Parts: sequence; C-alpha cells; structure tokens
Amino acid sequence: MRLTQLAHRRNNLPELAELQTLEADLIQQRDLLVAAQTEESDTSREQTKAEQDVDQVRQRAARDQKRLDSGAVTSPKDLENLQHELTSLAKRQGDLEDVVLEVMERRESAQERVTELTGRVDAIQAKVDDATARRDAAHAEIDAERGTVAKERELTVADIPADLLKLYDKIRAKEGGVGAARLYQRRCEGCRLELNITEVNDVRAAAADAVLRCENCTRILVRTPDSGL
Repeated sequence: MRLTQLAHRRNNLPELAELQTLEADLIQQRDLLVAAQTEESDTSREQTKAEQDVDQVRQRAARDQKRLDSGAVTSPKDLENLQHELTSLAKRQGDLEDVVLEVMERRESAQERVTELTGRVDAIQAKVDDATARRDAAHAEIDAERGTVAKERELTVADIPADLLKLYDKIRAKEGGVGAARLYQRRCEGCRLELNITEVNDVRAAAADAVLRCENCTRILVRTPDSGL
C-alpha cells in the first residue's frame, strides 16, 4: 500500500506540472527569440547593403564634382549633363539615406526585442532550473523511502506462503494498490460496505488461518478483535 502511495506521489509531484508549463513557455519564448534574432541579422545585412549603395552614389557624385571643378569639361551641353547628373545623384543619395535610416530604426527595434526576449528566456530558464532541482530532491527523498519500505516489506512477507502472497499481489494490482482490508465492526474497510448476516456467520465459522475475502470488493479480509464478530 505504502509503495503504491509513494509511486503515485512520485508521478504526481506539483513540480512535474510546473515544469510542463514552464517548458512549454520556454519553447515559445525561444521561438520568438530566434525570430527576433533572425530579423536583427536580416536588417543588419540590409543596412550594410543600403550604406554601400549610398557610398557608391557619394563616390560617383564626388568624381563628377571633381570633373566639374577641374574645368576640363568645356562643352556647354556636357556641362549641363554633368550638372543634371549631380542633381540626380544628390536626390538619389537622399533617397538612399532615408532607406538607411528606416532600416536602422527596424534594426534597433529588432535589437530591443532580442534584448527583451533574452531576458524572458533567462528568467524562465532560471525557474525551470529551480523546479528541476526541487523535483530531483523530491524524487531522491521518495526513492529513499521506497527503498526502506521495500526492505521492510521483504521482512514482512518472508513468512507468508507464496500462494497467498501471489493472491494478495494480484488483488492489489486489480484494486488500486490495496489487496487486503481490515474487517472493522462487520464493515470491510476496503469497499466500506457492511457484511450481511450470512457473510458474518461465514466469517465466524471460518478457521483462524482461513483466507477470507470480501464478497463485494474481493479483497482479503483481515480479522482483528475489533471485527465485530
């Protein structure tokens, strides 16, 4: 009976349900963190590309301005084309710089999200570690008690006939861990039902070493001075 109780307790520790909830939350937050880290990485590459585009336009505009300032271009039409290109490049550079700013804002937002989610994951992981330690401690305590109870049971059943012990174990497995019940004041403490007069008379007439069973729950009846016979 005690071994069954300990097994039930081991399998139903509050830490087990707590860990199940925490681990589900941890998985969810880690998935969100990975998504945020991916976004941060993507925007980082996007920012680098946008800055390279700005730099290329800036370099081209610098070359054109140098040509214009050198006086090497004398044709009015070429000068007009050069000035027009410089104007277009200036507009292009402005547009690209706006892109850089927009990407930088998205990257900063992603970085903040990564920081926030990293904190959440770390906090949940700390709770998981704590619950795991408490679960392991409880398991160790229960297992130690199970070992003690098992040894005590070995000593207790040493003198019990093998066929009776086999019957007891069979009933115990079928009846939720209780194979025998005390008969108290004509009531079986296994099923809590009172024996009828015929059953009481049968118990009275039975030999002291006879194995009696409850007609209702089939458990082995243990007679005591308080059985009410």
